[in-house]
Amino acid sequence: MSRREDIRVWVDGVGLLGPGLTSWAGARALLGGKAAYESAPTVLPAPEVLPPAERRRASRIVKAALAAGLEACREAGVEPGTLANVFAASGGDGHNCHALCELLASGDQQISPTRFHNSVHNAASGYWSIATGATPAAQVLGAYDASFAAGLLEAMNQVEASGQPILLVACDSEYPEPLNAKRPIQDTSALALVLAPARSERSIGQIRMARRGALQECAPSGLAGSSEALAACIQSMPAMRGLPLIQMFVMPEGIASVAIEYFAPQSLVVQVAAAEAA
Repeated sequence: MSRREDIRVWVDGVGLLGPGLTSWAGARALLGGKAAYESAPTVLPAPEVLPPAERRRASRIVKAALAAGLEACREAGVEPGTLANVFAASGGDGHNCHALCELLASGDQQISPTRFHNSVHNAASGYWSIATGATPAAQVLGAYDASFAAGLLEAMNQVEASGQPILLVACDSEYPEPLNAKRPIQDTSALALVLAPARSERSIGQIRMARRGALQECAPSGLAGSSEALAACIQSMPAMRGLPLIQMFVMPEGIASVAIEYFAPQSLVVQVAAAEAA
């Protein structure tokens, strides 16, 4: 496939947070099969980059998105505020949604403005701009379980069109009962990528996507050689649909095809390689 037939971006940084996954640095050994995975509730770092007032109001999804996005930027060696960004989430903050439903079902239906602005789909993106001072273009999208694939599709096209690096952050949080019974999400999680148009000394891998035919009717890829508990993270948290993709960056075995869940029966099929293989 020639360069005119596909879109190619370099991955300069990864950020990761989820149950038993405290960072991309810590997850490399797990995804590479060199350490055992132990599931545990997601540990959400305090969002120290936010001003005190916003720090107190930050929801679980905001804390996860900030942690993953900042880690990806540190790995890439870029200032977070300089990057255009795409935020992708299937449903926003589940706990705020639950609290709003409780209020609306009660006798006192006075909704807190703070509660409301934390419930909207673009809350994580807004807090990111407050925390980092980012002024480049920001986009927020939701595509249910296809949200990571839709975000990657959008971000790669933006890198191709602009010739500039971009930050992709996929994030979601769990719902309390009874909403959890209808939309079960295991825990709060976030996965971030800094995508660049050209290779740099920070690049850890490359993603290639066909300009036509990238959406194919095929089953999504699973994790190679991982525990059942880690593999289950993919199905139980929308943001973790990207784990099979980032696993390729710690498995330098040439160029591999990865199918990321899109709207059934389609998957987004990309070619992924660690930097040394690309």
